[in-house]
Amino acid sequence: MEESKVTEMHRYFAVELNNTCWDFIDRSGQLSDEEGHRLVDRAHASLFHWSQVGEVINLARGHYLVSRAYSAAKNPVEALAHATLCLNICKKHEFGDFDLAFAYEAMARAQQLGKNFECQKLFMGLAKRAGDEIKGEEDKKIFFDSLKEVPGYEA
Repeated sequence: MEESKVTEMHRYFAVELNNTCWDFIDRSGQLSDEEGHRLVDRAHASLFHWSQVGEVINLARGHYLVSRAYSAAKNPVEALAHATLCLNICKKHEFGDFDLAFAYEAMARAQQLGKNFECQKLFMGLAKRAGDEIKGEEDKKIFFDSLKEVPGYEA
């Protein structure tokens, strides 16, 4: 198979798998164990395909998605591991704005799930500050709507 076709296929699966994850994440409080496993598998598959054709920003976003999948599946250890990878990539490559805010949100979400409430409070504060720095009003709204879903959120 020619290289351009393989690249096209990786990109297609990266996007499609990512998009189907959000259908599960949107119902995260109502997922069966089997659905949680399928969600995690899809998130990992999306990350794999991005790792083949994406840029570094796609890897950060892929780890964010995997962290959210593990949070929805109620696995705090893996949620924290992937949130940490996302945050480390954002910091190393100086990704700010939307991506940094969501990295902090993933950390807060994972810390809450793991019942590390002091750490959750720290990352919630960092997430709010980073969210305030998001330039686009629609992106800012999307971010704060997501942050408000984290248990323990205080305006």
